[in-house]
Order: sequence, then C-alpha cells, then structure tokens
Amino acid sequence: MIAAAEELAETTGVEPACRALGVPRSSLYRLRRPPPVRSIQPARQQPRALSALEKRRVLAHLHEERFVDQAPAAIYATLLEEGTYLCSIRTMYRILGEQEEVRERRAQQRHPRREPPRLVATAPNQIWTWDITKLAGPRKWTTFPLYVILDMFSRYVVAWMVAERETAALAGRLVREACAKEGIAKEQLTLHQDRGAPMTAKTFSQLLVDLDVLASYSRPRVSDDNPYSESHFKTVKYAPAYPGWFEDVQAARDYFGAFFRRYNAEHRHCGLGLMTPEAVHTGRAHALQEQRRRVLANAYVRHPERFVRGAPTPPPIPAEVWINRPEHSLEMEAAAQ
Repeated sequence: MIAAAEELAETTGVEPACRALGVPRSSLYRLRRPPPVRSIQPARQQPRALSALEKRRVLAHLHEERFVDQAPAAIYATLLEEGTYLCSIRTMYRILGEQEEVRERRAQQRHPRREPPRLVATAPNQIWTWDITKLAGPRKWTTFPLYVILDMFSRYVVAWMVAERETAALAGRLVREACAKEGIAKEQLTLHQDRGAPMTAKTFSQLLVDLDVLASYSRPRVSDDNPYSESHFKTVKYAPAYPGWFEDVQAARDYFGAFFRRYNAEHRHCGLGLMTPEAVHTGRAHALQEQRRRVLANAYVRHPERFVRGAPTPPPIPAEVWINRPEHSLEMEAAAQ
C-alpha cells in the first residue's frame, strides 16, 4: 500500500495520495528517507581477559584426572593450597561453558510427552464430562463433594449429587443412573474426566466397561483438558445466590436442586448462541433459532436504516464442540469463512 502511495504521489502529490489510500504521510516520508549507515565496531578486547594460551592452561588443569569429579570451587581451593593461582572460580565456569562442559550431572526426572485428548461432539449424549468440587461446610475443613455430569455439546447437567464423602462407588452409581435416565445405548457415549482417585479407581473403570462407555482422561497436571466441567463449576460458585457455605448436606441438596433446574431451563449460554442447555439438549434450539431469524428479518424490513452493517442475524449455534481442537481444523474453518 505504501509503494502504491509513492507511485500515486508522483502525479497527485503526497497529501492527496496518502488521503486516497489511507496511508499516513509519515510512513511515506520514512520510505523515502535513506536508511542510516551504521558502522560495525569490532568487539573491544577486555584488557583483563585471559589470553587464549592462559585459557588452554586453565582447561588443561580442569581436565586432570584427579579433578574429573570435582567442582571448580574445589579445584580452585586445591590449586591455591598447592601454590597455583589460575583464575577465579567464575572464570573457570566461563571457560568450561565455552567448551559446553557445564551441565547438570544429577539424574533428572523426565516426563514422557502425552498426547492431549481430542474429543468432538456434534450432538447431545455423545460426550459427557464430569468432575467433583468441594462445597464449604459450617466449620473449617468441613466440605461436601458435589458431583456433576455435564453433556459437552449442550452443557446440560445430566446428573448431579451432593454427598458426604468422595468415593468411586458413589460416582459409579451416579453414572449408571444417568445412563439409564438418558437411555444411553452401548458404545454411544464417551465419558471424559480428570485423573482423580474416584475416576481412576478399578471399580469405576470396570463399571464403564460393563456399560460399554468409552473412558477418556485428562493429561496429568493439565487442568485445561477438562475445560467444560471447570468452567461450569465457576458458573456454579459465582452465581449471585450462591451462599458460600452450607449448614449440612441436605441444605446443599435443596439449594442445588433449585439451582440446576434454573440452570438447565433458564441459563443463556454464550457458547450456545444464547440458547439454554435444555433447548439444545432436547433439540428445540433450531426451531427457536428460526423464530429469532424471523423477528430480526421483520425488524430489518421496518427500519433498515438502523442496521448499518446489513441484515442482522442471531448468534450462531455451534455445530460441533471440541476439547483440544487441532490447529489444522481451526485453519480450515477460518479459510472457509
């Protein structure tokens, strides 16, 4: 664009050319200005630095067999006691670093690279995510675990439970009841979870095998691998009516019984095009979307001058929902748009 402005300025002048092409005049003047000539100064030799011969002498002492397992500080002290001074301890490290001979010699734990779980849902009851969060009780260190199973595509709370303890048996019972309520067929569902004790327990894993539910797990120490459950718990605990703590288990059950009914039926979710989880989970979202389009189209017909960007459209409902979406998928979607 700046090159085009330079060419146009030859006939129309700088100001009209820049105004026509939307280019700042300062950019054009900067293009015309010759680049500054910078003289490359040779690196100044530090007068106190060791010469190449002295460095080789230091390195020869450091390579002696008696010093092979000693640190430069110990070598420095030994040489001083023998009446020899070569250089400072720091200079010894610097010379060894130039030869790439400084490294961690102790055995270091190296974690193998784990592939992130990649899950995509295009309809309800394909992928569920679940997790457990702790609710504060009436006294310090008193908590009640809240189990929540969430449909990834619709964000619908499929099942929940407040208990007095956190166990694999309770989690298994909740999953079994949720599958029965939703009519989950064999090999239909993937259940995604983190690596907490109830999720990795042998009895819970065996239950999933019995139900023909595919298990998916987050990577160790990676909280972002279960984003929908984590985000949902933030919604739960930042709700205006959230009391902060509960007197007992029954008080928590009473609160969340009303909360999850409102959440499923009334919560307008940004990730669902401002639809409620219930509308998406039950399949009513497309009919509601058509109603929104008709209302907006009528508004545009009545007052088109009020919509400077053209005919309005309702927020889109996502056709697919991902966990750890691949980069090439995002690039393909951007190219299609």
